[in-house]
Amino acid sequence: MRTGSQKVESHEKFDGVFWVWLEDGTKRLATRNLAPGKTVYGEKLVKFHGVEYRVWDPYRSKLAAAIFKGLTVFPLKESFKVLYLGAATGTTASHVSDIVGLAGRVYCVEFAERVMRELVNNVCVYRPNMVPILADARQPEAYRYMVEKVDFVYCDVAQPEQAKILADNVEMYLKPNGKAALAVKARSIDVTKHPSEVFKHETEVLESRGLKKVEAVNLEPYDKAHSLIIVEYKP
Repeated sequence: MRTGSQKVESHEKFDGVFWVWLEDGTKRLATRNLAPGKTVYGEKLVKFHGVEYRVWDPYRSKLAAAIFKGLTVFPLKESFKVLYLGAATGTTASHVSDIVGLAGRVYCVEFAERVMRELVNNVCVYRPNMVPILADARQPEAYRYMVEKVDFVYCDVAQPEQAKILADNVEMYLKPNGKAALAVKARSIDVTKHPSEVFKHETEVLESRGLKKVEAVNLEPYDKAHSLIIVEYKP
């Protein structure tokens, strides 16, 4: 659905992220649409001064939720190369694609074949900076022939060893002093423990692998029992 906007402003801190005011007066997060006219998950498209933006829903994207919850470190910029683990059907990955632009690259690792088909047919075909990779993020060596050194690694996988998966991929693909983000799904790791215990344990795993925690943001109420942890890689 395409609508108009009363006003668009750049985000006060984050490159490639915008605030849009819709015609009904509501203020929403957005990114500039790299594939004009195309939506990914039914999000609103808004036009302002001839430029099309995609509303970024925090209830559908953990990265957007983290921004709404006060994230201060946003390791994405135009032309960045990104390794995205657990791209699914491309909801958040497509917004990352918008932000890094045509000079950037988003390597999208997804394990499920059906989901990968949706990602390719509905998203990647319209976005030349997205590279779909059908593979298991637990085996990062499997896609070494396709992925270059990257500026940022984003991990959103529903696996018990989420921190280990991120660390293994960081060691292989992230540039020194680069940053990575782990979307921790506490219920996917251990349903018997309180989410805060899980978050603490996953942070300890990351730090034991030489990844320094920069920031952690609890994502409720947008995502229950989820946290986004930002780390820095200093080998």
